[in-house]
Amino acid sequence: MPTTGDGGSGLRRGLQALDVLAEDDEGLGVVDVARRLGVDKSQASRTLRALADQGLAERDPATRAYRLGPRVFAYAAMVSERRLMRVAPPVLERLVHEVGERAHLSVLDGTAVLTLLSHAPTHAVQAAGWTGRSVPAYCTAAGRALLLDHEPAALRALFEGVELRPRGPNAAADVDELHERVKEAAERGYAAADEELEPGLAAVAAPVRRFDGRIVAAVNVSGPSFRFRPRLAHAGTLVARAADELGEVAKGATWVATLGR
Repeated sequence: MPTTGDGGSGLRRGLQALDVLAEDDEGLGVVDVARRLGVDKSQASRTLRALADQGLAERDPATRAYRLGPRVFAYAAMVSERRLMRVAPPVLERLVHEVGERAHLSVLDGTAVLTLLSHAPTHAVQAAGWTGRSVPAYCTAAGRALLLDHEPAALRALFEGVELRPRGPNAAADVDELHERVKEAAERGYAAADEELEPGLAAVAAPVRRFDGRIVAAVNVSGPSFRFRPRLAHAGTLVARAADELGEVAKGATWVATLGR
């Protein structure tokens, strides 16, 4: 970031240049950036070179146009996921109140699902808490929600060498069956699993997408099948809504939001 010689004005110009680059996906030449910033070409060129040196901008070798660099998106991803962890608890609490079952925020960890947050109702009989623990992705609603964008080849590559052991009576028998269930979840807008992870446990889950569309987490609700099975469709709608709500937070955590805080 330019700071030598002009101090704070160089920093401001660098941030303004990032703002200008963010408005054009195709990239901008030095002259265009200079015009939009209201500075001369040499100042714009120095600013863009400084941003490129830090990975905040990159220059197309063919067109010589500048666009946002990879470090901007890396920062945005980090901010997105940290904000997600801050805002998720009240959303999970609301789900607990609406559904009456335990609600979780989970992420994909290889071929497993890792639960980051878990909020519970006051029922004497409820699904076990899984905060900090992992379960297989192939036999869970959260796993299918997190795998929603995986094509058959990607699923086969991910689960190569992994035994899809039938932990519950309704678990997918192989990757092809898993893909069919992932497709069904994508069409429905949420994933549902009944007695797949273990006998007597049912769950629904939906993906949380960040600003670039990538799935970064899943919201899921689980409970005893005898109580939760008749309400899976309704709970799925509520979970999908909660995941979309968290996704809006994640999408809003771009570099612009970062700089404004």
